[in-house]
Amino acid sequence: MVHVPGIWLPILLAAGLVFVASSVIHTVLNYHRTDFGSVPDEDGVMDALLEFEIPPGDYSFPHPTDKEMLKSEAFREKATRGPTGFMTLLPSGDPFNMGRQLVQWFIYCIVVSLFAGYVTGLALGPGTAYMEVFRMSSTVAFGGYGLAHMQRSIWYSQAWGTTARNMLDGAVYGLLTGGAFGWLWPA
Repeated sequence: MVHVPGIWLPILLAAGLVFVASSVIHTVLNYHRTDFGSVPDEDGVMDALLEFEIPPGDYSFPHPTDKEMLKSEAFREKATRGPTGFMTLLPSGDPFNMGRQLVQWFIYCIVVSLFAGYVTGLALGPGTAYMEVFRMSSTVAFGGYGLAHMQRSIWYSQAWGTTARNMLDGAVYGLLTGGAFGWLWPA
């Protein structure tokens, strides 16, 4: 068994590698550019939403407030008439000032690496061969980075292509995590 304090270096290295790789994926490779589409008459839609002064948050429409409403004829008529959907509104401001999100992403990378190291450390002892450490830690990291994306397609109708691209990213991040742990695993 390997304890977490003994693997702090691969935890931080894996988080750093994933952080850099995600930056390259999103700024250089740019294959996520089709993850979101634009609405017709974007300015008109934005102006229409602006007058409602909806605070930032997640919304569904039509939105049932309880089970009885969900079963009502009025709700069914609204849903049939449409449009129906899910919407996330962000605070207004500079969309390219992503400092807060980048800090949160790096912390998340550390958390996934921490769990990958913890599980790998429970299963494998010091001196374990590179490929065994790589296989275990990359699998756990892929679970943290990739598998949860399927829920967006299942429950919120996110396009499966978007989910597949996010899961591909998760596989890359898992492999980088596995490489860092395999390389720096205690002897």
